[in-house]
Amino acid sequence: MTLDVVILAAGQGTRMRSTLPKVLHRLAGKPMVRHVIDTAAGLAAERTHVVVGHGAEKVREALADCEVHFALQAEQKGTGHAVAQALEGLGEGKVLVLYGDVPLIRRETLAGLLDGVDDDHLGLLTVTLADPTGYGRILRNAEGEAVAIVEHKDASQTELAIAECNTGIMAMTAAQLRRWLPRLSADNAQGEYYLTDIIAMAAAEGVRIVTAQPADPLEVEGVNNRLQMARLERAHQLATAERLMADGVALIDPARIDIRGALTCGHDVEIDVGCVFEGNVELGEGVRIGPHCVIRDSHIGAETVIEPHSVIEGTVIAGRGRVGPFARLRPGTRLAVGAKVGNFVETKNAEVGEGSKINHLSYVGDARLGRDVNVGAGTITCNYDGAHKHRTEIGDGAFIGSNTALVAPVSVGSNATVGAGSTISKDVADNALAVSRGRQISKADWPRPSKDR
Repeated sequence: MTLDVVILAAGQGTRMRSTLPKVLHRLAGKPMVRHVIDTAAGLAAERTHVVVGHGAEKVREALADCEVHFALQAEQKGTGHAVAQALEGLGEGKVLVLYGDVPLIRRETLAGLLDGVDDDHLGLLTVTLADPTGYGRILRNAEGEAVAIVEHKDASQTELAIAECNTGIMAMTAAQLRRWLPRLSADNAQGEYYLTDIIAMAAAEGVRIVTAQPADPLEVEGVNNRLQMARLERAHQLATAERLMADGVALIDPARIDIRGALTCGHDVEIDVGCVFEGNVELGEGVRIGPHCVIRDSHIGAETVIEPHSVIEGTVIAGRGRVGPFARLRPGTRLAVGAKVGNFVETKNAEVGEGSKINHLSYVGDARLGRDVNVGAGTITCNYDGAHKHRTEIGDGAFIGSNTALVAPVSVGSNATVGAGSTISKDVADNALAVSRGRQISKADWPRPSKDR
């Protein structure tokens, strides 16, 4: 059978106290609903439908690059009403109903649920909780078969004592859904059309309700407020950290790492506390990342050391490099083998050759440095004239003295030397010395100005 996935994402989420639609709040760097869409993609769904309502345009914009179909729930009249808005676009196979604010549900859990669904069986995901307050309860007959779900507000005292709860996640055939949805009633405490009422309809028709449970209750925990959001964020991060450690990565404290994308690590990688990885990051063998670094969309080659408090984005480091502490490598930075960028150095669109060093307090942008170049403290490549960017070229073995301004476009030849404190606006030839300073004047016994007494 083909598979349609319907993701309910129309709620406002008032308890988040935010103008942003609830499903767009970010977990591990991406909107919660994107996690659910990605999980659905792993099930090879033929079509994924997202039911939008509150902030519908914002949700559509945020998911513009996703292959999903949108259905509008103009008025929020319950889960049954929400699924009905997607009914017209469904195929003839199985239908899986998910929730945009339940981001940690696992593909394996859903695949197991779908396996039991056919014309005679409906799949229902349940969870047993120590504190089931607020959840719908699973009602079973004398033979132990699930026959209905009662919402918390509609439950009797006896029913409230049941610990097995409804997660809202269920699967059935499209034909069953088309048969049951029109028969839903809003005659309940909330005045809403509950999707859960189809369980009783199925049981009455002799369709067996097959239940399954997640490996961890956190898989089916929804987000209604900031506290729950933070709890799921840490649960997700800890699970990711545990997978990294199982693959051999040394995390100094697995409770203090944030991965907001994909992190790939070679053997013997060590990551200290407080580091954030965003986008696609690859760490080669033997890389060491110091505490409180932020690394985004970068490749860091083998045996490189990143010192504390460095920020690296869109950078490729070939290997055996050293960066920081307190360095900022901006997009387009390329460090060859053994290159070093030290403390309080910023680079952008810069190629730094093998063995070259920019040790401290410098800005190097739109530049190419050859091999074994030494850039002194306080050096700046003046790459922007107010309208256009210009390049600086520095040859192999050049020595740039401290506090030098290189006014681009300009080139410094191989093995050339630039004296400290110079402003260089003309090309420097190979093996030449360039010095550009104001003439120093000294006056003996000069009376320093003083304030009137």
